[in-house]
Amino acid sequence: MSGASRPRWWLGLLIFAAIGGVLTWIWVIQDSEHRQGQVIRTQMTLTVGSILFGVWWLVLSALAWRTRIIGVVVVGALVGAFFGTFRYAGVDGDLVPVFRYRWSSVETTWTGVALTGVAQDYPGFLGTQRDGVVTGVELARDWEASPPQLVWRRPMGTGWSGFAVAGDRAVTQEQHGDEERVVCYELASGKLLWSIADPVRYVSNLAGDGPRATPTIAEGRVYTLGGTGVVNAIDLATGARLWTRDVARESQSDGLTWGMSGSPLVHEGRVIVGTGATEGLALTALDANTGLPVWGAGDDIAGYAAPFVATLAGVTQIIAFNGASVSGHDVGTGRVLWAHPWSSRQPNIAQPLPVGGDRLLVSSGYRVGSRLLRLKPGTDGGLDAETVWRSARLKSKFASMILHQGSVYGLDDGILTCLDVETGGRRWKAGRYGHGQIIRVGDVLFVMTEMGDIVLVALDAAEHRELTRFNVIEGKVWNPPALAGSRLLVRNNREAALFLLPVQ
Repeated sequence: MSGASRPRWWLGLLIFAAIGGVLTWIWVIQDSEHRQGQVIRTQMTLTVGSILFGVWWLVLSALAWRTRIIGVVVVGALVGAFFGTFRYAGVDGDLVPVFRYRWSSVETTWTGVALTGVAQDYPGFLGTQRDGVVTGVELARDWEASPPQLVWRRPMGTGWSGFAVAGDRAVTQEQHGDEERVVCYELASGKLLWSIADPVRYVSNLAGDGPRATPTIAEGRVYTLGGTGVVNAIDLATGARLWTRDVARESQSDGLTWGMSGSPLVHEGRVIVGTGATEGLALTALDANTGLPVWGAGDDIAGYAAPFVATLAGVTQIIAFNGASVSGHDVGTGRVLWAHPWSSRQPNIAQPLPVGGDRLLVSSGYRVGSRLLRLKPGTDGGLDAETVWRSARLKSKFASMILHQGSVYGLDDGILTCLDVETGGRRWKAGRYGHGQIIRVGDVLFVMTEMGDIVLVALDAAEHRELTRFNVIEGKVWNPPALAGSRLLVRNNREAALFLLPVQ
């Protein structure tokens, strides 16, 4: 009589069934609008399930040892083949791991297409007014009949910076090895015109390496904020460095966990940036000509949004979305006029949106949601902020929001959503575009998807209507697009391209 035990297949099947049941609960049964949470729970389930299955296979299965060893060798070979073919390239906006072929590369392409179409400047993050609105161009609505034309494509260094465009020049930031560079290209050809480098490197295995903020072009100069806190002023024509400061180091800040990201604001001869510090130095203004400090203000560590100027409740002010608050500052002195507490659980990234008169819409991802604030006169010449409504129906993680005819459009955890600005009620939610960016071009919404497509969506409060779509770049896209008239510059952390968009 043999003493060998029969294989315990039932235990392995039970583990598989348990994994399947938990995944079904996460994705089908559970009512969750927090996709990142679902992804994290899925990863935890698969990790624990893999460990349990490994313990069963090696210890509890009662299979012959030869079979167990063969199983381990096969799994090891498959894992080795996978990582020999693909390399880890970070995560997407939902925290899903991204892998890329190890031998993939980007070739420089110049098509010879003449740079025609509508020419405009796009001097910084979200355009001329930092509001994500492009005027003076009407895009064609059928890209199958008249597709966008590729002018050039070229490899890029890593980073999530966008392009700033002035005249025939396009400027961005890139990481090349241990050098963080500000790089200027000729718009018509993609040819390198100049580059300056700083010996710094922001590193994150999860979020990706390199600079995040988009340059700002003003009065013939380029102003940049690097991923570690280095601010540069550069002559646009020659590439000569005019001045440089390390605002994080000078304010005794360690920077921000996910890299300094707030694109510089240039206003009335001053360059305003977040420092990553507290105790009166959260926001700092530097003289645009000399780089010397003019003022520092605010006690809340910086967030990841860019400061901007808005007139609310009759007061022109600098709006800052900080690590644990949103605040308004006097444009001349930086004095805090008002501050409203905000969640500090996760990064605050999306730009707040003025919605007319005395109101400001603020939104964050990670289950935080949106809040409409109303400003009113306070004490000592300041302002008070009160909440008009709250909503969990728009959780804008990366993308800015757009206001059009009483409706707000934004990406709610990657799905396009339309809200009534007066009540916060949802009008519709449809179209998964991932954690990309949106801007308004005339009466259409221009979506740069996280997957590399550009999409035109009707600005229609009644329903979601996708008008046309075209793929412009491969791989994950977190970089904001630059639409200089009908000239579209797109990039990610490995390539950039210029397209001519058809116009009506």
